[in-house]
Amino acid sequence: MQKDGYIYVSIDSRGTPAPKGTAWRHSIYKKVGILNIHDQYEAAKKVVAWPFVDKNRVAVWGWSGGGSTTLNLMFQHPDVYKTGIAVAAVANFLTYDNVYQERYMGLPTDPDNTYKTASPLSHAGGLEGNLLVIHGSGDDNVHYQNAEMLINELIKHDKIFSFMEFPNRTHALSEGEGTSKFLAHLYTHYLQQHCPAGAK
Repeated sequence: MQKDGYIYVSIDSRGTPAPKGTAWRHSIYKKVGILNIHDQYEAAKKVVAWPFVDKNRVAVWGWSGGGSTTLNLMFQHPDVYKTGIAVAAVANFLTYDNVYQERYMGLPTDPDNTYKTASPLSHAGGLEGNLLVIHGSGDDNVHYQNAEMLINELIKHDKIFSFMEFPNRTHALSEGEGTSKFLAHLYTHYLQQHCPAGAK
């Protein structure tokens, strides 16, 4: 797709396992879904200021935690992000594996917990752009209830979106003949349709 004229940008938010020291790594504590969203947005504003970038055709995509980030960016910052593809996303941080979530977010019973504030579900009403949500109904990591909660929240706010369920597929979405190829075609087609490449 790069040959079609898409510009790819990958940004390290604070907290990523980059060799940038303890303060960088620990800054994300109780701020997953908050601090990283802020960092991605601030960096994206710089990118869209480049003269060769079309600010009306900015897309974001991610899988798992990246899917959650995609949702938060689409819901909270529609001024920058126009198209999003969220695969196997955690919509409600209270539903995720406590071994991971509590390590980075503390306990849900903490008086200063940020689970609700950080969850994409809390911001679904802010959707303005094109959103494709993809989830396997047999997801063994980010349970399928996340997709159902998100769908209900988007319906409640009368937000139009696209959804693709992969029956009985796990978090990897790799089971079943033709699945990987179909998945690649699905999000490629969605991106080309809603965020076409090429100079104007």
